Amino acid sequence: MIKVVIAEDDFRIAQVQEQFLHKVSGVKLVGKALNAKETMGILAVKEVDLLLLDIYMPDELGTDLLPKIRENHPSVDIIMVTAATEREMLETSIRNGVFNYLLKPVTMEKFVETIEDYKKKKKLLNSFDEVDQSLIDRYFGTSKQSAISQKDLPSGVDRLTLQKVKDVIAELNGGVSIEEMGEKMGASRTTARRYLEYLVSINFCMAKHDYGIVGRPERKYYLV
Repeated sequence: MIKVVIAEDDFRIAQVQEQFLHKVSGVKLVGKALNAKETMGILAVKEVDLLLLDIYMPDELGTDLLPKIRENHPSVDIIMVTAATEREMLETSIRNGVFNYLLKPVTMEKFVETIEDYKKKKKLLNSFDEVDQSLIDRYFGTSKQSAISQKDLPSGVDRLTLQKVKDVIAELNGGVSIEEMGEKMGASRTTARRYLEYLVSINFCMAKHDYGIVGRPERKYYLV
């Protein structure tokens, strides 16, 4: 469960953000702050994973809080939710390591998409003790494989379904069998094999035989 705090001086906007959070599974609102002082107070006493931080607050700019949060609460991730369109505000936020920067008014679709992206990347990092370049590329969205278009794919391989298969493999350190992938995809064994073997062909994953059951070797697929 990801624990979230909303720091927003307009209580009506804070209520809207809270309603948006209810659309996302696996997150829990643990506090709301109306100003910078309350924000730092909540962070001091609560276990917080993600802070949704406004910039224009009555007692202190949210961007001025960033170095203090980084110093005192380095494990807290931050998404700026603000009306500030000045480039300097964005640059300051980026230099202080914010996860994302949302401009008001934020649509529900954009808000939910951003929180889901945060969840996905946090889970990806937590799945590995050591990182390699392919993991880093996936986290920062620089992998050429992530930008693959439908026209580049062979017949019978859908781009969105392929991404789902890739996400499943990335999350399962112990590998996945054809049968397990078929269940997670809601597809037949033949379809699951087609996608898995395609990923082997582009060196995204590798296949090994698991001899855990005597006489019944099973082909399993692992992230490269």
